[in-house]
Amino acid sequence: MLIALFDIIFGANKLLKSKMNIHNFTSKLLESAVDEFAKLPGIGRKTALRLVLHLLNQEKEDVNHFGETIIKLRNEIKHCKSCNTISDTDICNICSDLSRDTSVICVVENARDVMSVENTHQFKGLYHVLGGIISPMDGIGPNDLKIDSLLQKIKEENVKELILALSTTMEGDTTNFYLYKKFKNYKIKITTLARGVAIGDELEYADEITLGRSIVNRTLFESSI
Repeated sequence: MLIALFDIIFGANKLLKSKMNIHNFTSKLLESAVDEFAKLPGIGRKTALRLVLHLLNQEKEDVNHFGETIIKLRNEIKHCKSCNTISDTDICNICSDLSRDTSVICVVENARDVMSVENTHQFKGLYHVLGGIISPMDGIGPNDLKIDSLLQKIKEENVKELILALSTTMEGDTTNFYLYKKFKNYKIKITTLARGVAIGDELEYADEITLGRSIVNRTLFESSI
């Protein structure tokens, strides 16, 4: 009885493994390309195969241009020396824009959040990209973030307001609180987004109208503690 049960389990596992490896590739080049596409976030092997086959149906010039664009992106992309966002130049077009309000800095997690806030057309100040948020589970602490350069800005530049625009997750709130404690003794106003952004939401997934209103109606951080 026990042996028969083991046979059933073994057979089921063998069948499951065979179903997981559903593609019998006729080309090692094809398989290799699928493997690389499948490494991208949210891309499974079926989708990877579909994308690779789509590329094979395109003109060689188009595929070459696609590949060259990715290589050029990886090799030539820069991070703004002022705010740390992704840029083509040492100083990004936002930081170099003389019409921006240099007294207000919006602190965000990554370059995607800069784009999200910019799309609201409600913010005319500058940004500071931390490059992450405090997450002990992932081994990310304050020393892993671009906090020292933010402190330097506050000390050396005419910063009057710091907007903490991090995602309303536990990690985001932890980082907000850490920054508040670190900078509260400086003569600056520290605000946070109005809670139009639902608790637990990532900033990049908030719609532009909600995010825009959250920026306009931002509140003092200490009132949210």
